[in-house]
Amino acid sequence: MNDPHPTSDPGPKAEDEPSTPSTRGPGVMDRSRQLATAAAGVAIANKGTDVVVLDVSEQTALFDYFVIATGTSRRQLHAISAEIDDVLQKDLGDRRLGIEGYEESRWIVLDYGNIVIHLFDEETRAYYDLESLWADARVVPLADLGLTETRSPSNH
Repeated sequence: MNDPHPTSDPGPKAEDEPSTPSTRGPGVMDRSRQLATAAAGVAIANKGTDVVVLDVSEQTALFDYFVIATGTSRRQLHAISAEIDDVLQKDLGDRRLGIEGYEESRWIVLDYGNIVIHLFDEETRAYYDLESLWADARVVPLADLGLTETRSPSNH
């Protein structure tokens, strides 16, 4: 008869596990931060306004950063979206996993796995108010990323 309670070591116990809340290592977080910085820089360079980078890694296991920006027209949102794709894919070797809202152009979502970029028109951004919805996320100051609202990153 098989013993349902084997005597061999079952492996690590919960108390042996690392106590860090994020399952992502520093290398992944550094890469995510690099992508978020590039996306925010592109939004700023393309005259996006109210650019915000949120570190959501402590709130969800799905993403590390949200980049949020506002555009004034459909054409501008498309230009920001296309340029972010270009920089993240060609310059940084990353691949977009999905895009939503491009046709309507009121809220374009670019999913790069560890980062998600939200490009809004002003009215839609105010309506959805992601900053309040994700209020527990840490706002990453643009200066900490080497950015200002009027300048893109020095390496681009």
